[in-house]
Amino acid sequence: MSISADAIDALLPQTQCTRCGFDACRPYAEALAADATALNRCPPGGDATIAALATLLQKPAMPLDADCGIDEPVARVARVVEADCIGCTKCIQACPVDAIVGAANLMHTVIEAQCTGCELCIPPCPVDCIVMEDAPALPLPRTRSDEFRRLYVARGQRLQRWADEDAQKRQRLRPTAGTFDPVAAALARARQR
Repeated sequence: MSISADAIDALLPQTQCTRCGFDACRPYAEALAADATALNRCPPGGDATIAALATLLQKPAMPLDADCGIDEPVARVARVVEADCIGCTKCIQACPVDAIVGAANLMHTVIEAQCTGCELCIPPCPVDCIVMEDAPALPLPRTRSDEFRRLYVARGQRLQRWADEDAQKRQRLRPTAGTFDPVAAALARARQR
């Protein structure tokens, strides 16, 4: 019996944390569907997700792979230590769900209610101003998968739209045959020297 990656992906918490060893939840689901990885590699999903995957895949449940992390008993979120933030935007670029806001050279902040707790914002921070904190008032990530999936997809669509707009701008700025290109002319003069 072949189980679809869609069915598997629907059970994952959609934190996109990469702790399973894959780039996001969907590639992990695809590997599980292809029987190419173990079903116990999702710390944000914890025992509940492992049990659901085991049932779906008709395999025995197993303990969470400790090499991937631990099953946190409460939700955890990132917090930017404001006094230390230099506004580099590296954390914003790393966040898979756009839970960090700010602008270049200005302090950033985490939208706590949107943070998946993935910790992907920590490694790129050049000044180590991001810390993880317990957020017991928030539900565990595995109970918010639909919300996190929506945020992740929206971010992907935004990034694709920006890439498409950039490509269109470059196309419009590309000189066409027969038009004067001052940069090309300057390069040609430099080569002649």
